[in-house]
Amino acid sequence: MKRIVYFSVIILSLLVSGCRGAKLSVADEQMARGEYNDAAKTYRKVYNKLTKKEERGKRGEVAFKMAECHRKLNQSARAAAAYQNAIRYGCPDSMAQLHLAEMLHAEGKYSAAINMYKEFLMRNPNSFIAQNGLAGSEMALENQNKKTTRYVVKNAKLFNSRRADYAPMYFDKTCDALYFTTTNEKVTGDKKSEITGMKKGDVWFAKKNEKGEWQRAEPVEGELNTEFDEGIVAFSPDGNTMYLTKARREPNASTGVEIYTSQRSDAKWSAPVKFEVTSDTVSSYGHPAVSPDGTYLYFTSDMPGGEGGKDLWRINLKEKAGSLENMGNILNTPGDEMFPYVRTDSLLYFASNGHPGYGGLDLFRAELQPDGRWKVINMGTPVNSSADDFGITFGMGENGFFSSNRGDGRGYDHLYSFELPDLKISISGWVLDKDEEPIPNAVIRIVGNDGSNQKEVARDDGSFKFPLKRGVKYVMLAGAKGYLNSKQSFESDNAEEDAEYGIDFFLSSINKPNVVENIFYDFDQATLRPESKVALDELAQILRDNPNITIEMASHTDRWGEEDYNIDLSQRRAKSVIDYLTEVGIEADRLQYQGYGETRPKTVSKKIAREYPQFKEGDVLTEEYIEALIEEDQEVADQINRRTEFSVLSVDYNLY
Repeated sequence: MKRIVYFSVIILSLLVSGCRGAKLSVADEQMARGEYNDAAKTYRKVYNKLTKKEERGKRGEVAFKMAECHRKLNQSARAAAAYQNAIRYGCPDSMAQLHLAEMLHAEGKYSAAINMYKEFLMRNPNSFIAQNGLAGSEMALENQNKKTTRYVVKNAKLFNSRRADYAPMYFDKTCDALYFTTTNEKVTGDKKSEITGMKKGDVWFAKKNEKGEWQRAEPVEGELNTEFDEGIVAFSPDGNTMYLTKARREPNASTGVEIYTSQRSDAKWSAPVKFEVTSDTVSSYGHPAVSPDGTYLYFTSDMPGGEGGKDLWRINLKEKAGSLENMGNILNTPGDEMFPYVRTDSLLYFASNGHPGYGGLDLFRAELQPDGRWKVINMGTPVNSSADDFGITFGMGENGFFSSNRGDGRGYDHLYSFELPDLKISISGWVLDKDEEPIPNAVIRIVGNDGSNQKEVARDDGSFKFPLKRGVKYVMLAGAKGYLNSKQSFESDNAEEDAEYGIDFFLSSINKPNVVENIFYDFDQATLRPESKVALDELAQILRDNPNITIEMASHTDRWGEEDYNIDLSQRRAKSVIDYLTEVGIEADRLQYQGYGETRPKTVSKKIAREYPQFKEGDVLTEEYIEALIEEDQEVADQINRRTEFSVLSVDYNLY
C-alpha cells in the first residue's frame, strides 16, 4: 500500500463503454481519485449484478477495473483472480494479460507468469514491462526455493501490528532508535482511508534500553502526526530535521504526495512544513532520503523528464536553485523506482519493479563505478521475495530493517530484520610424526598476504584450528622440539559461503630415521623412476624449510641376493637420490649417502602395525623372522624392508 497511500497520482482513463449507472459512475469517480479500496468494493457490487448473458462484455470490463484496484492495493491474489475473470469475459484491454502475468509473478507462480508474459509479448514484442517481467520470472524460477545470499531475514514481530508497518529508518549512527510508518489501530484520527481501507499512517519510533534491547514502539511526540497520512521519514545528519511524506488529499482531486519537514526540539517534532522541490504542483514527490553528509536530498517523483513511471531524483540542499537532477537511465527505468536509501557517496539502495526481480518491488544495491556509471545489483533472496520488498535501512554493518508484504494475503506491509552473518571460514588439522602419532605442543604459525599473523600450540591430540578470511594467500609453518619444520601454502577462495579447510603436517624426527615413501627404481637398477619425483621434491622442500640441517640418505634392500651385491645396489640407489637433490639446488655438502643392503632390517612401528596387524610393534623383520611367516606375509615384510630413508646428522649447518 506504500505505492497507494504515498504515491498514487494515477488517473485512469478507463471508461466502460455502454455501461452506466449510479453505482458504476461512483466506482469510476472513486477510482479516478485513487480511492482504490472503496472503488474495489463498488466495482464488486456492480460485477455481481451483471449476470445476464448479454452483459458478459460489461462484466469483463468491470472485472478489469476491479482487478486494477486490487493491483494498486498490492492484493496480488485478488487481482489475479479478477484479471482472469476479465479475460474470461472477453475484456478487450490487452493490459489484462500483462497485469495477470505481473500478479502471478508476485504470487510466486513463476512458470504460469512466464507463459503469460510470453503470450503478451507475441502481440507486444517491444513491451519493456513484459520483457523485464519475463527476465525476472525466469531468474526467480531458476532460483526458486534457494537462498542466493547469506542474509538471514526475520519478521520484526515486536514492531509489527495487525495493519501495515513499513519504511523503517534509523534516527542516527548509534542505531538506538528506529522510526517507521504504521497504520495500526492506535494512530491519530478515526477515519479510515478510502484508498486502503485502513486508518491513515502515522510516524512511530522504538528505542533500545540500557541493555541494548529493543522496546515496544510508540508515537513520536509533538505535532507531527495528524488525522492525515504522514510517514516514510529521513533525517538530517545532525538529527534536528526530519523529512517526511504527506498525502495530498483534496475533494474531487487525484491523490498525490509531497515532502514536508519537521524540526526537533526537546525530543518533540514540530508540525510539518511543506518542502518546495519545484514549482510543479501537479506531480508527486515523496520517499525522501538524505545523503550522509547532508548535501543531497534524494526522493521519488513522477514529474516530467524522467524515464517513465516513478523515478529517483535528487536536489542539492545547499544549492537548491537549479540543482534538481534525475538519477539517470541506469538506475531509473520505464517502471517504478522508489524508496531510495543513501548509504555512502557511492552506495545507493532503492526499490524497483523496473529491473528484473522476484516479483513486485525488489530491493537493489547500486554501486558507483570509477567511470561514474552505476552498477545495479538485485539484493537476492531471502531479502527479496515474490512480494513487495522495499524501504531498507542499515545499522552498523550488514544488518538493519526493511519492509515487505510477503505472506500477507491482504497486501499489508510489515517490518523485517536482516543480517549478514560473518563468514565462518577456518582451517584445521593435525600435527603428526611420520608414524602418524600426534605431536603435542607443536607450534603452528599462519601468515596471510593480508598482513595477518597467527600462532597456536597444538593440543595433546596434535590438533589445531585457525580462523581465516576469504581470498587470502596463506603460508603455514609447523614445528616441534625434536622434529624438523614443515611448511605448506594455500589460498582461501572467494565463495560467499562457510568453509572449513583441512591440512595435516607430518613432521620428520631429528632423532630417528625417516622413511621417504614412494621412491621407485626399476628392478635390479639404481635409476630413479619418474614417479619418484613428487616424493623427492617434498624431501627437497623439507631441506629448504630446515636450512641448518645435514642428512644421510640411506637405501635398504630385502633379504634376496648376495650381501655384497645388495650393499652395492643400495649404495648406488642412495647416490641417485643425492644426485637428484643437488640437481634441484640443495647444497652437496649437506648431503651424504649410504647403502646398507639387507644389514639393517626394519623394526615394526605403530604405523606399520596398524597397516599390517600380522606384525607386532617392535618386531624386527630379520631374515629368520621373515622365513617363519607364511608366503604372503613374507612378501609384505620384504616390501617393508626395501626402503629409502634419511637421518639428520647435524642441526648447525652454516650457523657459525
